[in-house]
Amino acid sequence: MIELEGVPELIDPVMVAAFEGWNDAGDAASTAVAHLEREWKGEVFAALDAEDYYDFQVNRPTVFMDGGVRKITWPTTRLSVVRVGGDKPRDLVLVRGIEPSMRWRSFCNELLGFAHELGVELVVILGALLGDTPHTRPVPVSGVTSDPDLAQRMDLEETKYEGPTGIVGVLQEACTHAGVPAVSLWAAVPHYVSQPPNPKATLALLNRLEDLLDLRIPQGELPEDARAWQVGVDQLAAEDSEVAEYVQTLEEARDTAELPEASGEAIAREFERYLRRRDVGPPPPGGHATADGGDAGSWLRDNPSGKTRPARPPRPDADASGGETEDEDDSED
Repeated sequence: MIELEGVPELIDPVMVAAFEGWNDAGDAASTAVAHLEREWKGEVFAALDAEDYYDFQVNRPTVFMDGGVRKITWPTTRLSVVRVGGDKPRDLVLVRGIEPSMRWRSFCNELLGFAHELGVELVVILGALLGDTPHTRPVPVSGVTSDPDLAQRMDLEETKYEGPTGIVGVLQEACTHAGVPAVSLWAAVPHYVSQPPNPKATLALLNRLEDLLDLRIPQGELPEDARAWQVGVDQLAAEDSEVAEYVQTLEEARDTAELPEASGEAIAREFERYLRRRDVGPPPPGGHATADGGDAGSWLRDNPSGKTRPARPPRPDADASGGETEDEDDSED
């Protein structure tokens, strides 16, 4: 039995989760949840026992000094709560951690225990995968679910993916079997510039989360970071004609495939987001780590000819470490 002390009664709570590792290309998803924690000053109220789920030879603890006292931080998954104000206040239960090394079913059951005790009405899991998408275009973000009714009600795709999965897919299926509505949002990160951070993909996930939950998320410095990241990658790509040609090929393919979308629903979503932000005024002050365009484009520096780029986009749940991936329109649950 999970007992939560010091956590107030929550208003229309939604659980938003992200995990570092295979499901987190460019650290885009975990950075998105970290951004929510920082902007809304989330307070950690629980942490899973690291001994139960992590191999410390894979995810090593770190040592730090605190006021002259030597302490250790163990890799784990932590939960915090933030309240979103406005005309219709609601609470978000934020889950941020590392993909577990073992006992995945117990891991998911423990998170679902928290969700049940807190009265969570919806679970949203953020992920990022590698794909054949140009860095110069808007980041594709797909929303998928295993629930046909939820897919229709929230205008999502019903997942059809088959193949290797990560903790995002396992947790979504655990939610489905437990009767908890669950959605996964997947951002596609350019495979040729996969090193973290990727603030452009993080911003795209947060924008999609805004639309899904009908709330306003303060963006802090993320828009500026995203612009700086793109400028840095532009400069690196321009230094090699083969890479520039490859990016142009991706741009042409993307523009051809998405021309109808660009003139319809995408414009409507952007206009709705603009109205939402105009009505509630400017975002409160907040910060985000500045993206270094050079670091974001280290693949280009290491592979100036572009000859080592993968022939296909990665399969789902893959991260920057080079896991398997899939085409963008078959995002994994």
